[in-house]
Amino acid sequence: MAAETIGPLARMPEEWAQALAPLGGRAFHAKQVFRWVQARSVLEPAKMTDLPAALRAKLETLELPRTLEIAQERRAADDTRKLLVRMKDGATVETVLIPGVTGPKGQLPSPVQAMEEGDDEGDEEPPPEQGEPVRVTQCISTQVGCAMGCIFCASGVAGLKRHLGADEIIALVLAGRARLDPGERLSNVVYMGMGEPLANYEATARSLRLLTHPDGIGLSARRITVSTSGLVPEIARLGADFGGRIGLAISLHAADDETRTRLMPINKKYPLATLIEALRAYPLPPRRRITIEYTLVAGKNDDPAEAKKLVKLLRALPVKVNLIPMNPIAASSLGPPEMRGVLGLQRILCDAGYSCFIRRRRGDDVDAACGQLALLGAKPKVRVNRA
Repeated sequence: MAAETIGPLARMPEEWAQALAPLGGRAFHAKQVFRWVQARSVLEPAKMTDLPAALRAKLETLELPRTLEIAQERRAADDTRKLLVRMKDGATVETVLIPGVTGPKGQLPSPVQAMEEGDDEGDEEPPPEQGEPVRVTQCISTQVGCAMGCIFCASGVAGLKRHLGADEIIALVLAGRARLDPGERLSNVVYMGMGEPLANYEATARSLRLLTHPDGIGLSARRITVSTSGLVPEIARLGADFGGRIGLAISLHAADDETRTRLMPINKKYPLATLIEALRAYPLPPRRRITIEYTLVAGKNDDPAEAKKLVKLLRALPVKVNLIPMNPIAASSLGPPEMRGVLGLQRILCDAGYSCFIRRRRGDDVDAACGQLALLGAKPKVRVNRA
């Protein structure tokens, strides 16, 4: 792909080399520009002080754009921040910064708190030293709206408007990083915001390569999780392209086809047997597991019998389960079961030998919790209280 057809925030070093060559830039200049943009979030050529002055002046002609602007920031009582960002064409999406409970802002979590957090990486990393920065997970979006139509999620209420480009996805991360409080650092990125990441595969994959580039933001692949509703061909592609190193989370939410189809229309195309085979084939590195996300909707998928079916469905798969009591959304009358019932389902799964966590609500007082990210100002296509 020619460098001029790729947004500046989505260019790899070799593509910067193509863009700078007509301006007299050399390969090492391209690497310097990449570092300024990706590692330091600097878009003004005048501030790229290790470039020759003449090249900086010429670089101004490329008009490195501010891909987005922060239209609104809402901070929850637990310091979760939801950013409403507006793209150049006026489209809006949301991204969320979720601080951990370690470092100077809090003590290490107790075992119960750790289970409630459902930390996807906690079993692979030693606890931080006292005084380390607070780790922040950023939840990012990949589409304006969503076409999946899951009945418990606000993102798809108005349908899909368009894909985000890789430059826009990266812009969300750069904007989020710029909003970190003193003493915080971005430690994890989860593709769990608006949209289905694997339905926008090319942009998602390029953004993953940018996030993990050692001269850029430099996140470890094990610090990134892509969540999907179950697009089977793209799950295989993700595994092949990244060797299984990118964390995979599956929005499952039911253990039989009839229930899952009512909750998630995508199950008609990729039923559970097909999805489970794709998970068996995913090339996980040693000691890594697939995360199973299970949103609990009162009266729909929260019966103990459902947990027993889930035990059977996931047998012999390297998985951990996140139980997510449904967060309320404006377009639906559905809601979560009582916590007593949630704990009962957790016990069934734990007794069967699964690591099972109950996800704590983070940022729900500013509609930043799981399933609450919505397309601002859009009218619902349907009221999603069916099933």
